[in-house]
Amino acid sequence: MPETFGTSVTSRTVALLIALGSLAYTAWVLELILSTGIDPVRAYVSELAAADQPFGGLFRATDLAAGLFVLTGAAGALRWLPRRPWSVLGWAALALFGAGTAADSRLPLSCAPSADPQCAARETAGLVPATHAAHAITSTLATAGALVGLVALTVAARRYGWWPPLARTGPVLIALELAATVWTLTAVAAFRAGRGIWALGAGQRLQVLLVAGWLAVLALSVARDGRRGTPGMPGTQGTRGRA
Repeated sequence: MPETFGTSVTSRTVALLIALGSLAYTAWVLELILSTGIDPVRAYVSELAAADQPFGGLFRATDLAAGLFVLTGAAGALRWLPRRPWSVLGWAALALFGAGTAADSRLPLSCAPSADPQCAARETAGLVPATHAAHAITSTLATAGALVGLVALTVAARRYGWWPPLARTGPVLIALELAATVWTLTAVAAFRAGRGIWALGAGQRLQVLLVAGWLAVLALSVARDGRRGTPGMPGTQGTRGRA
């Protein structure tokens, strides 16, 4: 009984951290009420946090908080929650997403290329600070971690009989996330080739929103299992899982 109680508390702590990460990761919606000067249909979400933007400090702070919350929650899950191959892969990928997101906030763009033609020209000519290239790397790592985490933890939920809300809704969210990612990558390629924006900002905002929504579902799922006793513990659905 004490062990079940302890792991239940740990599950709720992990769920809380992931939920806070999800909330902080949607802070970009504040652009709806703030005069950012950034076009949400055209601009990257990360341009809100550029060093020369009026609310850059706010968005960098929320990105840092989101990354640290998710990283800490994923690390706690790896340390304290039951481990199966798919869940280990998923939590590790989610930790990468958190670390990449936190690193993004410390390596901001110096300016907003989609909103400022001079910034775009300097970026094309390689006359921007090295943080632009570093930001691209950390953003890529964060995106890769999010995609792998989404897939792996959804597979874990369905394969091991864990986290019913995630098992039910995860596949739909993954399909939508992959579609949004293809849209975003295609728009980025078009923008870099000088063929227009292709609503890059809208595609990326959908991509980010779906990740945040999936994190919220994950947090709810883990919290519910925490109230019953964590998956894999005696008397829970996890005992039916396969490796």
